[in-house]
Amino acid sequence: MGEAGDQDRVNERDEDDALIARTAAGEERAFAELIARHGDRIASLARRMLGPSGDTDDIVQETFLRLWSQAPAWQPGGAKLSTWLYRVASNMCIDRLRKPSTSGLDALAEPADPGPRPDQDYIAARAALQVEQALQQLAPRQRMAIVLCHFEEMTNIEASQVMGLTVEALESLLARGRRALRRELSDEGSWLIAALRDGGMDAAREVRNG
Repeated sequence: MGEAGDQDRVNERDEDDALIARTAAGEERAFAELIARHGDRIASLARRMLGPSGDTDDIVQETFLRLWSQAPAWQPGGAKLSTWLYRVASNMCIDRLRKPSTSGLDALAEPADPGPRPDQDYIAARAALQVEQALQQLAPRQRMAIVLCHFEEMTNIEASQVMGLTVEALESLLARGRRALRRELSDEGSWLIAALRDGGMDAAREVRNG
């Protein structure tokens, strides 16, 4: 990413630390800004992990409630806030997935009726649904590795920090997850459309060939 990217990360960390300090002092506006900065990414993670019928809002709410309670003890310059938030949300998602559930693929949302002549939007939506269904079949930690690296676009190092793993262990999960996805997804064209839409060309090539 270069020096500019490194500086952006430093600036983001400093801004987050300042907002957390103001949150610890009871400033609700600062807390709201933290939610605005990071809430969408945590919601995206939860949706990918739990599926459309999952408790995404609950995960987001509980994650930021934990940040509120942790704010007074936060150490500036220590953990990166986004990594901390992802780790908290990831652990909660995995805990939810490990609990017995009566819901299955039937709980996943069906695509809208395409009408008599399906267009490209429908094809992309259908592909995205196929990927969503396939993701739900992965073991929780494999799913988390795939979501963090291919949908949240983290590096292997960043994802391993979120999951509390070595990079080698993370790469092993990714490899097993990719193999499982290829088994679940029989329509290569649909997989490519969804990968391009959600992860970009590099992610599409990596997941398809990894």
